[in-house]
Formats: sequence, structure tokens, C-alpha cells
Amino acid sequence: MESLITDLAFILLLGAVVTVVFKWLKQPVVLGYIVAGFLASPNFTPIPSVTTEANIDFWAELGIIVLLFSLGVEFSFKKLMNVGGSAIVTVIIIITGMMMSGFLVGHFLGFSSINCLFLGGMLSMSSTTIIIKAFTDMGLRQKKFASIVFGVLIVEDLFAVLLMVVLSSIAVNKSVEGSELLLSVSKLVFFLVIWFVVGVYVLPSVLNRVRVFLNNETLLVVSMGLCLGMAVFSVACGFSLALGAFVMGSILAGTSYAERIERVTMPVKDLFGSVFFISVGMMVQPTVVVEYWGPILLLSGVVIVGMIVFASFGLIVTGQSLKVAIQSGFSLTQIGEFAFIIASLGQSLGVLDATIYPIVVAVSVITTFTTPYFIKMAEPFYRLLDKMLPNRLHSLLERFHKEAETQQGGSNTTRKMWGSLIKRYAWRMMLFSIIIIAISLVSSQYFTPWLAKMIPSVGKLLGVLITLAFIAPFLMALSLPVSKKGERELLAASGGNHGEVPLVVMSVVRVLIGLGLVISFITSVYGLAVGIVAGIVFIVLILMVFSRQVMNGMRNIEAKFINNLNERELRRSGKNNSLVSDLHLAYMHVGCNAPFVGERLIDSGLQKDYGVNVVNIQRGQQFIPVPAGDARLFPGDVVGVVGTDAQLEALLPVMEHEEHSEGGADARDFELRSVSLSGTSPLLGKTIEQIDVRRRYQAFILAIERGGETITNVIKEPLEEGDRLWMVGSRGILDAIS
Repeated sequence: MESLITDLAFILLLGAVVTVVFKWLKQPVVLGYIVAGFLASPNFTPIPSVTTEANIDFWAELGIIVLLFSLGVEFSFKKLMNVGGSAIVTVIIIITGMMMSGFLVGHFLGFSSINCLFLGGMLSMSSTTIIIKAFTDMGLRQKKFASIVFGVLIVEDLFAVLLMVVLSSIAVNKSVEGSELLLSVSKLVFFLVIWFVVGVYVLPSVLNRVRVFLNNETLLVVSMGLCLGMAVFSVACGFSLALGAFVMGSILAGTSYAERIERVTMPVKDLFGSVFFISVGMMVQPTVVVEYWGPILLLSGVVIVGMIVFASFGLIVTGQSLKVAIQSGFSLTQIGEFAFIIASLGQSLGVLDATIYPIVVAVSVITTFTTPYFIKMAEPFYRLLDKMLPNRLHSLLERFHKEAETQQGGSNTTRKMWGSLIKRYAWRMMLFSIIIIAISLVSSQYFTPWLAKMIPSVGKLLGVLITLAFIAPFLMALSLPVSKKGERELLAASGGNHGEVPLVVMSVVRVLIGLGLVISFITSVYGLAVGIVAGIVFIVLILMVFSRQVMNGMRNIEAKFINNLNERELRRSGKNNSLVSDLHLAYMHVGCNAPFVGERLIDSGLQKDYGVNVVNIQRGQQFIPVPAGDARLFPGDVVGVVGTDAQLEALLPVMEHEEHSEGGADARDFELRSVSLSGTSPLLGKTIEQIDVRRRYQAFILAIERGGETITNVIKEPLEEGDRLWMVGSRGILDAIS
């Protein structure tokens, strides 16, 4: 215990000193952590090192968990689904391209074929934690390309699980076991869907019931408990701690507490995240770098160039603009956690050459060090490439991007309706099938045997009947049509004489799937003959007798699930809080860059410009009902706003605006300056109140100097020729005003 605390104290103090120096040098903080890690390691002898490296591994593992949980809280399942198609195609291109590049370079360096395969796997995974930290330090997390990069990273992490199964199978059997790969994919989908459904249905409801007791301290304890609990369960299911932490963060991202959870867990994330990056720096071995500097530089170049080329190409192919594709590609130019995990897997299987691990660590450190600089280089490179591209190619890329956006928007009503309907059918088939399989597995493995032991005479039958009762609502939702009457009529009419055939086929397929699942469960308990007969009877019974009651109950469950899934958005838009006519009550978070920050409500223009009314303000633990006109709005306030759908939709992005400006002003750029008014100034004869310098220019006029006299009560004072105005603001703004 003493060495654990000693090592933590040492690396944090050293990290603090080094990062202050890096801040002073205006360098990314993550690079400071890496340098601090190298200085703290046994590889740097001039100063004392940590006593036990395993201690640092422990703290670093916590850092990865908290970092991925924080990413999940910001990046909900809804966002992941929005970028999912583009991200999946891009990741397939990246992994294919980088695996081939790693394999070829490995052969060039003289490695065996199995080592080349593992090397390709290590080079194909970018570092989620490094990119999160770089984007945070550089204020880029709200940019469009950042959300796309996050989507690519999460899909990469999911593919990494499959890649490890494939590599393990090749290493042990010298071939890919299809059944093992299929089982791994099924387990991953099963894990994600079950916990997504359970989490979305249960967690928001539970949190809302104990809302009164959730102060910041309790919310922090609850959040970290859920995070670590899901991480442990993820490992028990055969996946990584990081995946479980991300899943729990994504579930919580859809709740009303997402902003508060993000805020209360930030200090924990910053603390353990810094330890993780310090641990990366500790893995640098100067002797290995000196001995293998050639392969290290070559592999670093392959990672940087390969990621830029394959990621940019993948995103362009999926319809992203050239600028977004290049910004995303330049952000993915590193390898990280999964490279070390794959390397450890190869070593544990006894197939990876001992020299590859330290080489990959050195490549990881170099590419981590260069990541912030490549992110900064992306926009200048895009401008240069934009000038160099032939006009014909430039027009082709622009047209392709616009066509992709048009297709996503949906131009053909019938095609869009078919797409929506097929997507709904597919999601329901997968979702309800997995839920039925989960209930059946739990029952056949645990519940029914336990009941049979407790009540030998009828326990088995009772277990099956109880399980079928639990399955019934989900089976009904799986079997019955999801299309509305109007949709069916329109789609049938658009298809002519055969317009109803696809709808009938989809319904038949779903009933057959449901029947197969029921028969499979009953067969596992009583045998095939009983399973077939009982399954058919059960399906007919619920479809004919209990369909209305079951469907009404299922609609209530589904409505609650959808409301919980969109709780955060519904709270912000007010669509579930209807008052009278088209009026809704929405709860909006006041962003740092909202134009109303610091303004009195009476001066904010909310009623005049947007037509809405503020009915309450939640500020920390303070609740202000029906605030007066002189009440002010501050960042972090949760404001209750009443308005129509259109008014709330227009206000929401303005109220919650938090986008960081690149290269914006800081405190050192803020100054006091005086400006003299000439005889041609357009401000002559106007008052400060009329000019509205504060709102228009984000500057403030403190005083007017006129004929040796200083006037401080300046609001209603008309300006005259020769007046000297004393103002505060950023240099650029004051230059423009002057």
C-alpha cells in the first residue's frame, strides 16, 4: 500500500511540473504527460523512478475505464447510429488497408508470416484515449469531424474484439475457425443489445424516482459504481473493461442527468487519465529505440501515412466532404491501447517475436507525440490540396458529397417510406429475437432446473409456463406488423398488383422466426416433438386470443422505452411536456457561448426575438420559479422555457451553444484601450445604449474622457467629436472598432 501511494504521488508531482512547463511552451498537455512518464521510468536514471511498475498499470487501467466512460456519456447510442454506416465502411477500409500494409512491411523487415499478421493488426487500431485528450485540449470536441472520428474509434474497438478472435484462431489452428468467429460476433451483439435494452428501460426510470436524493456527491458515486460494475460484467462476458465502461456511458448519455454526470466525473477523468498517459511514456526504452530506430521510423511513417490515406478515402467514399475526411484522417494518425493488447495476446500464445513489442511501444509513443501536430496540420493541408486539385476532380467530389446528403435526406417519398419500414422491421427482428433468446437461456440454464429441484412434480412445467408468459409480449411484438395502416395502403398502391407481397413476406418471416425461437426453447426442456406441437399451439393462442391485450401492454412498454431513450432530447425540446395547443415546456442547458449569458431576462431578447418565456431556472441546488425580469442567465443554468415547436427548435442551438473557436482569444489577449472619435465617426450623436457595443462586438465602454473630465455614467450620454472612449475587449475586436 505504501509503495502504491508513493508511486502515485511521485508521478503526479512530476507530471504537474512537466505539464506546467508544456503549458508555458504552449504545447499539448498530453505530450507533457508522456515526457513525465519517461522521466519517471527506470529507463531514465538521473532522477529516482517508480518503485513498482505494476502499480502504475493499475492506475492506468482505471484511467482507460474512466476515459471511455466519459466518452460514452458525451457520445450516445443515438449519435453512434447517426454516423454508424459511414463509420463501419471507413473502419473496414482502414483495417483492410493497414493489415495489408503491416503484412508487407513486416515481410520487408524479415518477420515471419504470423508476426506480420499480428503487426498488421497492431497498426490498424487508432488510440481512442489519445484522441479524446487531444481534442479536449484543443477545444475540438464539438466539431463535425470530431463526432465522425469518435464513431470510427468506437466501431474500431468493436472490430478489435473480432480481430483478436481471428488472430488467435490463426495462431492456434493455422486457419480461421468460422464457428468461433460467428460465436464471438453473436456474443458481442447479444451483450450490446441486452444491456442497451435493460439499461435504457430501467436506468432513467430509477434515476428519476430518486431524483430528490441525487446531489453531486451521490450522483458521482452512482455514476462511477455503474461504470465499474458494467466494466466488470463486460469482462465476465469475455470483452474488455473499456467496452463495458463505454456502453454504460452511452446508456447514461440519453438521460436527463448526462450533463451533470459529465461535470461531476470530470475531475476523476482528468486525474486517472493523466496517469494513463504517463504510463504510456514509461514504456519508452531508449536502448530499443537506438537499436531499432530504422524499423521504428518506418512503421511510424506507415501508421501516419496509411491512416491519413485509408481513413480519408473511406470517409470520402461514404459521402463526407473532402475537408471533413482530411480532418478525420489526420486525427487518426496513431496507435494505442489495442496495439498493446494484441501484442500481449501474441506473446501469450507464443507466436510473437520478443523484439516486436518494444518496437510497437516506441511507434505508439512517437505517433502519440505527433498526433496534436497532425490535427493542427489538417486544415492547412486541406487548403493546399483544394488549390492543387483539378477543377474536374474537385467538382466530382462536391457533386458526390451533395448526392450523398440528398440520399440521406430522402427525395423519393415511397423509397424513403420503404427504407424506414425495412429498417424498423430489421431492428425489431434483431431486438426482440435477442430478448427472447436471453430469457430462454436464463430459464433453461438456471430458472427451470432450479424450479424442478424445488418442486419435483410440476417444477419443470411451471418453469416453462412462466418463461412463455415472459416471452409472450416480445413474441407478439416480433410477429405482428409494425407498419401503420396508411403506410400499408400507400406502399401497396405504389407496388401495383404485387405491392402487398413484400409486406406479407416480412410478416410471415417474423412469425416463423418467433415460432422457431419458441420451439427451440421448449425442445431444450421436453424434446423436439413436444417442442414443435407446443410451440405452434402457443403461437396460435397468443395471436388469436391474447393479441389485443398483449399488444396494448407491449405498446406501453415500447413507449416507455422510446421516451427513456430520447429523454434528454425530449427534455430539451419539450415535446413530452405539452401545455395548451402547440405550447411545450422544455428544459435547456445554458451553454458557455450563449448570447444571453450574463444578461438580464428583460434585456435578453428571448421573448422579443424568439417568442418564448422563461418560467424557471435551476442553478445547482437553487431553484428559481417564475424569475423576475432582472434575473440573469449564467453558464450551466437549466432553464425552463415555454414556446411552440418552431420557437423551441430555433432557440435550442442558440441557448446550448458551446462550440470552441479555434485559435480564440485568451486572457492575455484582453486589454484596456482608448479610442478618440473623429469628426467623421458614425457614432457621433448616439448613446452607448444605442450603439450596443457589448452585444455587437463583445466589448465594453468603461468611461468617456471629454475636455479633461471623465464621465463614468456613460449609458445615456450622447457622443461628441473629440471624445476619448475607454474600452475593454480583445485586441482584434478593439482594432475593428477603432
